[in-house]
Amino acid sequence: MRRLLPFVAALAMLGACAPVEKPPEPPAGPDRMTLAPLTFQQLPGWSEDAAAAVLPAMLKSCDRITKLPVDRSIGFDGIGGTAADWYAPCSAAARVPAGNHGAARAMFEDWFTPWRLANDGKPDGMFTGYFEPEIKASRQRQGRFTIPIHGKPGDLVTVDLGKFRPDLGSEQLVGRLDGSKLLPYPARAEIESGGIDAKTPVVAWTDDAVDLAIMQIQGSGRLRLEDGSVLRLGVAGSNGHKFLGIGKILKDAGKLDGDTSMPAIRSWLKANPAEGRALMAKNPRYIFYAVNTGEGPLGTEGVALTPERSLAVDPRFIPLGAPVWLDTVDPKGRPLRRLMMAQDTGAAIKGVVRGDVFWGAGEAAFEQAGRMKSPGRLALLLPKSRSPRMAER
Repeated sequence: MRRLLPFVAALAMLGACAPVEKPPEPPAGPDRMTLAPLTFQQLPGWSEDAAAAVLPAMLKSCDRITKLPVDRSIGFDGIGGTAADWYAPCSAAARVPAGNHGAARAMFEDWFTPWRLANDGKPDGMFTGYFEPEIKASRQRQGRFTIPIHGKPGDLVTVDLGKFRPDLGSEQLVGRLDGSKLLPYPARAEIESGGIDAKTPVVAWTDDAVDLAIMQIQGSGRLRLEDGSVLRLGVAGSNGHKFLGIGKILKDAGKLDGDTSMPAIRSWLKANPAEGRALMAKNPRYIFYAVNTGEGPLGTEGVALTPERSLAVDPRFIPLGAPVWLDTVDPKGRPLRRLMMAQDTGAAIKGVVRGDVFWGAGEAAFEQAGRMKSPGRLALLLPKSRSPRMAER
């Protein structure tokens, strides 16, 4: 699901500590996670955060984790321990009085250890933002509503490679069967030209290709129907192609000068509909949707996202459902230091110190999400019962 732009000032650093001798090894690739133990007092802004505000999001993750078998590993290679390691911290979180930030901080200090995340010893990373768009739509094709919002195709096949080779972790292949062969699924250009219409249900119809493309970049979205009612959509799958950001496409084509934020990109695309649609088709990735009847947009973890407290991460390194301490700045350069929950993923969210802040729904969230591209750092919070074992690996 995702984001875009401006660089702002660098921020205060997490305290330096000796790195863990043998950190868990992620799948093969250019990134390698290293960990260093911290104290909560080394987290910049720890005592100022409204810590209790993260608890509703945390309890959603706890509800999922505590229903798992006690020996189920949390995160790649068990970096988050087992589900049993989370039972007591989750129980303690549920007992914190609503709105009591001091009690919330004390709970985290009692039950968790913060670990500085670094990519091969380098703790600095990048943070962007995303939001839940709302677009106009109709349940039927009629009048100006001629652009389909596709559901998941009947011939779409997803293969979890980790089930065949554990070293491949959460890697997946997406395609279609041609006899006994698995072939790549059609790219966006073919899909938008009607190449899969006979095999694919249509959830609804919209009148704006730009708004639909932005919704696909973000992931989930809301449809404002003609009668004023709202239909919430969640991601049902993708065509498996690599994501190519529209900002890069426009920049490479020489269409943007200076301001490359998402609001600027949207304005250019809407002012140049024919050329814009051709350029948008250069992003081969395509998202399929299903109706979501839950309380909010669902993250990859399977829980509803919480505005300004849910973070999309790379699950090769950060376990979904884990608390993290975010130390960055917002689009206006103001410190953004707070507890977040790792509850989502994104095609463009790759790397150890990489995150995408969920800002919520609506135009105000769009302005925040579309302009955020901030350097920063992360600390991963893990149950104390697990952390000492990590240091011994």
